[in-house]
This record gives sequence, C-alpha cells and structure tokens, in this order.
Amino acid sequence: MSALRRVCVYCASSRQAHPEFAEDARRLGRLLAERRITILYGGGSVGSMGALADGALAAHGEVIGVLPRFMYDLEWGHRGLTELRVVNDLHERKRLMIQEVDAVVALPGGSGTFEELLEAITWKRLGLYVNPIVIVNGRGYYEPLLALLESAVRERFMDDRHRTMWRVVDRADDVVRAIESSPPWGTEARGFATL
Repeated sequence: MSALRRVCVYCASSRQAHPEFAEDARRLGRLLAERRITILYGGGSVGSMGALADGALAAHGEVIGVLPRFMYDLEWGHRGLTELRVVNDLHERKRLMIQEVDAVVALPGGSGTFEELLEAITWKRLGLYVNPIVIVNGRGYYEPLLALLESAVRERFMDDRHRTMWRVVDRADDVVRAIESSPPWGTEARGFATL
C-alpha cells in the first residue's frame, strides 16, 4: 500500500473497563505519533478515547477528533487535540472519520465501536472503502465477534474471500505491521455476486 499517513481509530469512552484497554490505546496513540501518522477518532476525553489521544499528543502527534454537536454541548470533547471537528450527528461523524484515511483500527469498545467496525467491514465488502481494517483483540475481547463472522462465512452469508477484509492482532505493537501486510482489496475480491 502507499504511505501510511492517516488512520481512523474506533475506541470507547468507558471509564469502567479493564485498565489494560486504556493502556493499549495510549500505546497505540504513541506508536502512531512516533511514525507521524495522523489519528482520526471520536474526539472523547476519557476511557480508551482519552488515552489514545493523550498517548499521541504526548509524542507530539497530530490528533483530529470528530464529535457530534450534542456531545460537544455536553463537553465530552478532548480539549487538547490538534483539531476538534464538530458535526451535526453520528452519521456525519462516521462518514467523516472513514473518508480519506489509509486504514481503520478497532480497539475494544461497546455498541458504538461494534457499529463502526461492522459498518467499515460492510463498506469494504461493497467497495465503498477499500483500505485495511485491523481489529485489536486485547484480552481476547473480540473472540465472540470473530466467531460470529466465521459463522457468517460457514453459513454462506459471506464467502472465504471476505475473511481477508480484516486483520486481527492482540496488541497495539502489531497494528502498523498488520496494516502494511493487509492484502489489496479490489473489484475482483469484493464478491458482488454473493451479496
């Protein structure tokens, strides 16, 4: 793939989750910043979101947050970002976060993270987004979702080619390598006939 310049990271704002999740988010932020990769993320200041941004900013990285207006009005936004883009709603946020990025990374998170990750996979299957998707499976968090995706292939709702749409790693240290080793996704791989 071409030079890795911008990465969208999906992650959570929960303060209650195991501390390892926030630590891995902080490490990912730092690692991306050290490689001069701009991060686009949901704009939050707490949980894995805050840790991701803080890790990158501490390493002098560029971090762009994308926050719906109602969340901005509730003062959920991180105040130290390179840029905070305030948008009308969650749909605009998701679209803006995935446009013009070189990869998508999903850290462990809740329903919002699930939705964003599955939408990215759907967009990739349809050819609307064709860049790498990396799932960070810290503490085995995504095992049930990965089993569900495998079941979708086994039951022929998806086919074998669709397994190549994402890469799975266990920790932040392996994210960039997974992005760089992801196979290209072109029209021959999309499998429109099996939609």
